[in-house]
Amino acid sequence: MSGPQCIAIDGPAGSGKSTVGEQLARQLGYLYVDTGAMYRAVAWLALHKDVDINDGPALGELAQQANIVISHPHINDGRQYTVQVDGRDITWDIRDANVTRSVSAVSSHPEVRKLLITQQQAMAREGQVVMVGRDIGAVVLPDAELKIYLTASLAERARRRHAELVERAGGNADNVPSAEVLMADIERRDAIDHDNMQPAIDAIVIETDYLTVPQVLATLAPYVEDTV
Repeated sequence: MSGPQCIAIDGPAGSGKSTVGEQLARQLGYLYVDTGAMYRAVAWLALHKDVDINDGPALGELAQQANIVISHPHINDGRQYTVQVDGRDITWDIRDANVTRSVSAVSSHPEVRKLLITQQQAMAREGQVVMVGRDIGAVVLPDAELKIYLTASLAERARRRHAELVERAGGNADNVPSAEVLMADIERRDAIDHDNMQPAIDAIVIETDYLTVPQVLATLAPYVEDTV
């Protein structure tokens, strides 16, 4: 049985789209592309090179000159993928708090979006791709055979983000922002990204508050199998 060659998964921060996308791609043997990592890479590069994150033309030029590559993970350190910029592995660097605070502003610039969307569409044309982001089904891959939109309440998304950061800190919550602080930051990012994260009209919308990742995957299984 042949499945969809391109699967688009969208949703706000903390909705579970990255984990679901990565595991679905692994099940299918597809390439997992987290488009948010590409915007984070540009944000990291801007901070690294002291480029103003509010200067769209400058950021567009920066992204144009950079060689951003997302590939299967080649180091077994818990990563879902490897991100390289000009040959440098920045997979974990792009998860820095400063990058997180900057990425919404960076991704809001048309100059950056146009360039990265073109690159994302080129990846999708290769086929067998699960692409995750905030505007994949509606903007980047409007012809994707399967479009999924995952959502969750603000409180649940903040709780998940807090748990993720604590786990990454080895269980030590002392240097991790509180769930309340994270909730305020997610709400701020939602407001900035609002226009770019509307679900496609033909997307399958799944509320994930009370679902585990295996339950979300089980919910998606019939759609994956039935889509040709």
